[in-house]
Amino acid sequence: MSEKFDIPFKSDLVPTILEPSAQIQFNCHKGISCFNACCRHADIQLTPYDIIRLKDNRGMSPTEFLKKHTVPFEMDRDGLPGIKMRTDDEGACLFLTEEGCSVYADRPTACRYYPVGHMAVHEAGAKDEETRYFLVSEEHCKGHQEDRFLTVDAYRKEQQVEPYDQLNHEYMQLILKKKSAGPTIGRPSDTSLQFFFMCAYDLDRLRRYVLSDAFKAAYDLEESFYETVEKEDIALMQFGIRLLKQVLFGDHSILEQPGAAEKRLQERREILELRRKAEAELHQQKQEKEMKDVLS
Repeated sequence: MSEKFDIPFKSDLVPTILEPSAQIQFNCHKGISCFNACCRHADIQLTPYDIIRLKDNRGMSPTEFLKKHTVPFEMDRDGLPGIKMRTDDEGACLFLTEEGCSVYADRPTACRYYPVGHMAVHEAGAKDEETRYFLVSEEHCKGHQEDRFLTVDAYRKEQQVEPYDQLNHEYMQLILKKKSAGPTIGRPSDTSLQFFFMCAYDLDRLRRYVLSDAFKAAYDLEESFYETVEKEDIALMQFGIRLLKQVLFGDHSILEQPGAAEKRLQERREILELRRKAEAELHQQKQEKEMKDVLS
């Protein structure tokens, strides 16, 4: 049995898996009749590293970029938050111009790979996940009719996906682990989902959280760590994924201060007790109101 990412297009067909050495026929250029057609119907999911590249390209803060250029969506039935590129009312990418992509040098992972699809697969009993490649062939795309042949590996090198793959790896592992766990871990609370969004995508809020006194009181980290994540987005992004693995799945790679876990557990118990009392009081008030309505 395998666990894999959802194939990023709607089809009843099972794609043919391609080896990295397999040849594909494809070319995209300004002279092709379908130029920009794929960008006019954009449904692009972003990774945390995509967001960093794009917000830097636009000279925006993470918060500004998320607000102006993205929309949230639910990646699974448990409401795990993902981020997609915002489009105009007709579905076109907001970065599309008559000359093509205005952020081409920093285009997202999905755009770089197209028309090669890829998914992470974790075979039962295997230690690590593996990447599978396949070809996405859509009717509007004429690039498949161009007289150019190259291997999947050559195409990946041409599109410069390697640094994206490296920096997306931990995030992809996290999503795959969530999918593999399925219903066994239960639906995350709203607080957990908000925490996931912050750690994965909202670097401004994550940075404030990590540099807060409350965080420093909970985790035993060197001062040099705080100096690094205060300045470097990629280091902060990578730490956010580590933090999610620790909080959601118990992968303890971040040393906590002595007694911090017990303190958090006690605080959660106190919050739950306060919530229980508030709900009981609200229920009693509702019953009293209903009784008064009957007697009046």
